[in-house]
Amino acid sequence: MLKGIPTIIPPVLLKVLCEMGHGDEIVIADGNFPSESVGKDAIVIRMDGHGVPEVLDAVLSLIPLDQYVEKPVCLMDRVKGDNADVSIWKTYDKLLNKHEGKSLDDVQMLERFEFYDRAKSAYAVIATSERSQYANVILKKGCVL
Repeated sequence: MLKGIPTIIPPVLLKVLCEMGHGDEIVIADGNFPSESVGKDAIVIRMDGHGVPEVLDAVLSLIPLDQYVEKPVCLMDRVKGDNADVSIWKTYDKLLNKHEGKSLDDVQMLERFEFYDRAKSAYAVIATSERSQYANVILKKGCVL
């Protein structure tokens, strides 16, 4: 056990976050995301039983976002005509503000397949059991100053 590390963070995720360098990206995926196939060239970390918001909160408490890009966070935008509930984004807005002083205005919205393509180059993918649709997040790691 370590002091100051959120208890939700398993050792393998702590190791991955430490290994990541400036500009590396990590995906926090909902339960419907094809984590294993999209992450076949990445490190896939299973966090079954947890949702994206609690994982996002813990990860943002440990790593800074890239301060040298305009939008260091990406979300998968709703498919045109899909009326899925995206109220989870309000939670992301609060977490971004809490940890980085940012909001959804600082988030890049990517079309579904653009998001998948971007996620394929991520350093790691965290697979959660999140049931909300369009809950996937990509974070670009910054520098610890």
